[in-house]
Amino acid sequence: MPKLRFPMRCFCSSTVFLNPRPWLFVGLGNPGDKFTGTRHNVGFELVDAFAKSQGISMDSFHCKAIFGKGFVNGVPVFLAKPQTYMNLSGESCGPLASYYKLPLNRVLVFHDDMDLPCGVLRLHPKGNHGSHNGLKSVIYHFRGNREFPRLRIGIGRPPGQMDPKAFLLQKFNARAQGRIDAALQEGVVALEQVLSKGLTESARCFNKEQKYKHIRLQTMPV
Repeated sequence: MPKLRFPMRCFCSSTVFLNPRPWLFVGLGNPGDKFTGTRHNVGFELVDAFAKSQGISMDSFHCKAIFGKGFVNGVPVFLAKPQTYMNLSGESCGPLASYYKLPLNRVLVFHDDMDLPCGVLRLHPKGNHGSHNGLKSVIYHFRGNREFPRLRIGIGRPPGQMDPKAFLLQKFNARAQGRIDAALQEGVVALEQVLSKGLTESARCFNKEQKYKHIRLQTMPV
């Protein structure tokens, strides 16, 4: 069956909303208990941490995603965890953005990143897929448009000659889990700042803080 794609008019930056405009936060991961706690699922974990912090129930299913919605300081927020498996994440993200007629600069995607040390985060307004299959799928279903923000969650590199795919599907050891737990709380604060101050100002301040954390952690074992 061919992959579904959506009209370009659904993914433009000119859509008009009454203020305050809503945000869609999407965490990438794999569904099922066997993937819970694995490196590839930190996007799901950040959605859960943010939902818990704001009292938003993730109790519905919409566009192939576990879904929740609420208001954070008066700003409408939609939260989603696609249940398509990582490599098909766009099959959920594309329809969600289309359904709510959201410009892509209001769709913020959380994902794991091996190019950052474990527990280091980065907030960007746009970017490439970086060989991340979930992002590849999202970009495909946004008709090649890469101008959507993303929150990168560092998980570090596999040791030695370990297969990266096996590394992604492993659970964290105790030290690494501690770093991730702290990073998720930092991510929650960053998302609150995005909602109150906007992406540009929030990213500038947040990435400066994370740069120093990167320097401190990059040589420390996990």
